[in-house]
Amino acid sequence: MRLAVTNLQIIGDELAVVWNDGRESYLKLETLRRHCPCAGCGGEPDLMGHVVRPQVTHTDSSFLLRSHQMVGGYAWQPVWQDGHGTGIFSFDYLRALAASPAIQA
Repeated sequence: MRLAVTNLQIIGDELAVVWNDGRESYLKLETLRRHCPCAGCGGEPDLMGHVVRPQVTHTDSSFLLRSHQMVGGYAWQPVWQDGHGTGIFSFDYLRALAASPAIQA
């Protein structure tokens, strides 16, 4: 069965996700922003395959949502109050973030 979201809501400072296998995940918005998968936040490989990671700074508005939307049947895309909106979080990536004890600590 392909991983899918059956319900997704913002509750306070968390993203609450109900998955099609019945599990639920709760992710802090700040955690999501700090783990944004876009090239501007996480970097991208150069011609030799080395990832150049940019210096990213955040403000209080970096962790507040302006809006969000589902992307096809495979991802979620937030737009943050500071205007950043290029991160597309695949459902697999969201589930992995939710399952990582180091990230959720």
